[in-house]
Amino acid sequence: MPVIEEIENANALIVGASQGIGLGFVKALLQDDSIAKIYATYRHADSAKELLSLQQEFVQKLVCLTMDITQESQISTAVENISAETDKLHLVINCVGILHEGEIQPEKSLRQINPENLIRYFQVNSIGGILLAKHLQPLFKHKEKNIFACISAKIGSIGDNRLGGWYGYRASKAALNMFMRTTAIEYSRRCPKTIVVTIHPGTTNTKLSQPFQRNVPPEKLFPVEHTVRLLLGVITNLKSEDSGEFFSWDGSRLPW
Repeated sequence: MPVIEEIENANALIVGASQGIGLGFVKALLQDDSIAKIYATYRHADSAKELLSLQQEFVQKLVCLTMDITQESQISTAVENISAETDKLHLVINCVGILHEGEIQPEKSLRQINPENLIRYFQVNSIGGILLAKHLQPLFKHKEKNIFACISAKIGSIGDNRLGGWYGYRASKAALNMFMRTTAIEYSRRCPKTIVVTIHPGTTNTKLSQPFQRNVPPEKLFPVEHTVRLLLGVITNLKSEDSGEFFSWDGSRLPW
């Protein structure tokens, strides 16, 4: 069954594909005959060695592009490079996100709030997503079904927040949810065949979650391949009326 219903020879873009869930999506889609072309972005070649080796193996199907999601000029250039080859995308998944980076760690209390760290959380987790929506819009204006999904997090749900802490990560993911909800409304007028969603992947065994896995029950710590399979299942079942919604890995809707 095609990932995008009734679309053969689909074009996909995976943003943040050098490792973790993004790389997992690339590997899965390379084995999917309904996907004709995969564009995959990475920030640094030294952390994207496995992705770049896949490009050498799948020369006709996989195109790798350098892109820092916090730099609008790089997003624009990457989209221009894609547009030179095709005028339509059918599946875009934004997998970029940070929870910890260098000295940036999730805050346990208000005493640890640092304005520069908050700005970095929002640059990567929130603003990058809306810049993608801005620049990718022309590639969504075709008449075939297409999906724009951003990896969010249940911890970004305001209604579900009962533990507190992790201020920057929570707030930046909540902002991403609002950005995508608002994008879905505008896209419904400008490119009405596009379904825009945010998706919670569950706790996945990646570098992002590794420092915080100690208290996660084994059955709730997903291997990357399992997470990707679950999320592709959610994506495959999306309908037009689902645009603007926030889903969990099991297909259930999450509260804002």
